[in-house]
Amino acid sequence: MAQTGRFFLAAVLTATAVFAYDATLDRRSIEEAMAIGQSRIESLRVRFHQAYRIPVGRAPVDYIEVITPFRRIEVEAETRARNGNRSLSQREALDILAAAPEQVEFFVELTFHPQNTYIGVPQYDVRLALTGRGGTQPIEPRNIERFPRYGARVAGLPLPFPAAPAVPRQSEPVQGGTLAARFDARLLDRNGVYEVIVSEAGKEIVRARSDLRALR
Repeated sequence: MAQTGRFFLAAVLTATAVFAYDATLDRRSIEEAMAIGQSRIESLRVRFHQAYRIPVGRAPVDYIEVITPFRRIEVEAETRARNGNRSLSQREALDILAAAPEQVEFFVELTFHPQNTYIGVPQYDVRLALTGRGGTQPIEPRNIERFPRYGARVAGLPLPFPAAPAVPRQSEPVQGGTLAARFDARLLDRNGVYEVIVSEAGKEIVRARSDLRALR
C-alpha cells in the first residue's frame, strides 16, 4: 500500500510539471491535493512546494510564495496532518475554495534592515505583468494586506497563512513582514509567465518571474 501511494503521488507531481493550474478544482483534483498534504513521504511534499517558491534575495524581499487553489487545499491538509488533527474532508475543501473563489495569491516575504524605524509594513504594492506582451497594463490585485513580523521568521512547511496583524511585545521593532496580494484568477493567463512587481509609491523595488505553467 505504501509503495502504491508513492507511485500515485509521484504521478500527481509529474502532472504538476506538465499542466497549468486550475482556477477551480474538480473532485479528483481536490483528492490529489489532499493526498499530497496527508502523505508521510516528506521528500515528495518538499518537491511539490519548491515550484511555488520564487527566490528573490534582494532587500527587502526574501522570496515570494504562490498560492493556487490546488496548493491552498494541500497546505490545509498538510497543516492538519502535522498537527495531528482529523483529515480534511471534501466538504471542508469545497468550503475553503468557496471562501476565496477563483483566486491566486502571492505572499511576498520581507526582511527589513535591523536599524529600521518602521512602525508597520510600508505601503508596498504588488502587481503582475505578463511577459512578452509589451504595452499591456499590469494586473492589479483584488486586495492586498500587509502583515508585520516582530520576531524572527519561523522556517519550514506547511506555509502559514497570515490571518491578523501581529501584536508587538512592548517596544519590539518590526523585523519584516508579509504582503498578501490576492488576484482574480480569471484575469490571468494560466499558461503565462508573469513578472511580480513590488513597488512603493509608484517606484519599483523588486521584480521576480513566476511561471504559472509550472504550477498546479
